[in-house]
Amino acid sequence: MKLVLLTALGVGGATIIGALIGFIFKKASHKFSDIVLSFAAGVMLAAAVLGLIIPSLEYGGKYGFITTVVGIFAGAIVLSLIDRLVPHLHKTVGTDIEQHNNADINKVLLFVTAIAIHNLPEGIAAGVGFGSGDTTQALLIAGGIALQNIPEGMVIIAPLLAAGVKPTRTFVLAALTGVVEIVGTLIGYLAVNVSTAILPFALAFAGGTMLYVISDEMIPETHAHGHEKGATYALLVGFCLMLVTDVLLG
Repeated sequence: MKLVLLTALGVGGATIIGALIGFIFKKASHKFSDIVLSFAAGVMLAAAVLGLIIPSLEYGGKYGFITTVVGIFAGAIVLSLIDRLVPHLHKTVGTDIEQHNNADINKVLLFVTAIAIHNLPEGIAAGVGFGSGDTTQALLIAGGIALQNIPEGMVIIAPLLAAGVKPTRTFVLAALTGVVEIVGTLIGYLAVNVSTAILPFALAFAGGTMLYVISDEMIPETHAHGHEKGATYALLVGFCLMLVTDVLLG
């Protein structure tokens, strides 16, 4: 349990690290952020497949593929419903605020709320990984999610500062989005440990949420500024790095 708590703090803390970097590089180029986010997408893709979906098949038994497929789609559908209720506003809000310094503060807070809500299932995915009992895979999953949280923490800062939010309050709001991920990690871990029977479905569900985030949010974001080639290779590097790490750690 101590390792789970430390990992949960690390996953959530990655958002805070990203926020600190965001203060330093408030005017970072799109190319830099796209490459970092693409690399994170590759890491998360490998973590979702190797650490969640394949173990789901292994734990599911003879007809485990049915549970796995259902779980993947269930995870994606849940995040799709969340998107309908609270749209992820990375591009729309960020662009609007860069162009209009008098942007409505309520819109900015909605932007932060959207990120916080989307962080919950990512935290759950990390927690479910530990529930499987495979610590190495769980750490790889958590590492992938944490890496993705750094650029996500960065993207929060500039819109809030541009909207007139004080730096201290901006940092607190960014940190709160990371706290949500800590809570999600603990929920995922405890839920699986209460009933190991749900482990195959929970692993697939978590994998589905990660695949949804990668396809629906991360890849479109990294291809929106004309850096498709660099973003694609960064994704492949991230994926292969996790693949090699998984093989070496056995």
